[in-house]
Amino acid sequence: MKLAIAQLNLIVGDIAGNTAQLLTAAREAQAAGAALLLTPEMSICGYPAEDLVLRADFCAACEAALNQIAENAPPGLALIVGYPERSDGGLYNAVALVRGGKVETVYRKHHLPNHSVFDEQRVFDSDDMPHVFACGGLNFGLNICGDIWEPGPAKWAKEAGADWLLVPNASPFHLDKQRERYAVARSRQAESAMPIVYANLVGGQDELVFDGASFVLDAEGEVVAQLPCWQAGLFYLELDSHTAQGEQCALPSEDAAVYDALVLAVRDYVGKNGFKGIHLGLSGGIDSALTLAIAVDALGADKVHAVMMPSDYTADISVEDSRDMVQRLGVRYSEIAIKPVFDAFLAQLAGEFAGRAADTTEENLQARTRGTLLMALSNKFGTLVLTTGNKSEMATGYATLYGDMAGGFAVLKDVAKTRVFRLANYRNGLSEIIPQRIIDRPPSAELRPDQTDQDSLPPYAMLDAILEAYVERDLSACDIVALGFDSATVKRVIRMVDLAEYKRRQAAPGPRITPRNFGKDRRYPITSKYRPEGVLS
Repeated sequence: MKLAIAQLNLIVGDIAGNTAQLLTAAREAQAAGAALLLTPEMSICGYPAEDLVLRADFCAACEAALNQIAENAPPGLALIVGYPERSDGGLYNAVALVRGGKVETVYRKHHLPNHSVFDEQRVFDSDDMPHVFACGGLNFGLNICGDIWEPGPAKWAKEAGADWLLVPNASPFHLDKQRERYAVARSRQAESAMPIVYANLVGGQDELVFDGASFVLDAEGEVVAQLPCWQAGLFYLELDSHTAQGEQCALPSEDAAVYDALVLAVRDYVGKNGFKGIHLGLSGGIDSALTLAIAVDALGADKVHAVMMPSDYTADISVEDSRDMVQRLGVRYSEIAIKPVFDAFLAQLAGEFAGRAADTTEENLQARTRGTLLMALSNKFGTLVLTTGNKSEMATGYATLYGDMAGGFAVLKDVAKTRVFRLANYRNGLSEIIPQRIIDRPPSAELRPDQTDQDSLPPYAMLDAILEAYVERDLSACDIVALGFDSATVKRVIRMVDLAEYKRRQAAPGPRITPRNFGKDRRYPITSKYRPEGVLS
């Protein structure tokens, strides 16, 4: 039999638009000869709908859309669609089998994930009933995403008579995620002795990015079909009782996957939220250069406006390299000197600051001047301001509230500084758009004479390794020192991370590309007296 997988890019809450996509996919699948179409988790309402599912009117609109799909889908096609189901006094993450003009059966998710970015137990109830249906001479069982991450539901489907397991997903991307998916799916295949079709969502949704990369395991646990990453569309499989034939797409390299994730995240955040384009501050440094490259790849040069805002401390080469890069890309470019505005701020504050030496206050005021200018441009032209700070800076608080943190989307929020360099080199390997001098120069905020980042931070290779251990792996200070790092440096970095929590709480959202981003993943109190570095002698 022929099965179609719809890797769809859906919009949370766009019930009418998502329904139209589903019906279009259903008609195309039937025209191509498919007997069954599998769509992602929560395909009617988008994922994650979060507290929207707690609204009775929202769920009623999803149910009405489900009935509309049943009435209008091709009668000869079996269609699996996901939606929030209010029924039997509960609220369920469910998928419906639509066939012959009606909703034939409904499967409710068994295992509700309650970790990292997931908190489904907060809004959904769970169920434990398997559902099996026949189509094209085969019997299909259903699991939903998190169901296959735990033992039980796959085996129960097999015991209920299933030959194949269909798994609609909304599984967000992070580094090495596909390897994890393969491992989990193979565990369920071994448990149930069934081949598995794993169908995933594509697209950006706030902090999350979904990579597609749907796949099929045969009855021996081999990957017999691998669909493309980052690509929406309909893809077809020929199934028999134990295996399938379909596309075998190569998976991207790690740097390519991260870069593509950032590009898709920017494109969808801008497009789905109705912004007319992008403004960003270009400094002549590698972070803003990489952000500019991502923005242009996401939207095209005509939708991007780069603004250089030099001060007395801005090096000539920073301006020269910025001009070079925008010429290579063909984006709109402006230079707005901040000195007149900065001087006006200082004049107004002179009485209050009298008798006090200049310090980081004046440095931050330069950054806040730039943030004010960028947000004014955003207001006037209906654009989104991209912030350019990276994860290393966000971790340590090496960023200015209402300054370089001002904006609507933080593209590099989950990208460590060492990976920023890797991504810049990766992008230049496709076409050299970032001047090499930007990559080679020591990073600097250029807020005082002869400033470099390493005046305030440990070397980035060391810093990022400590941050990865503390932020992403939750290792203790003693554990990190045991890895070979200097005790004083570890204590210093941990203290910077802990004290900067109040800044991160006010930061713009940004795409998640690691298993532990600053946002939904890592939730720490702002007010806390716990100092883990105190255990070090």
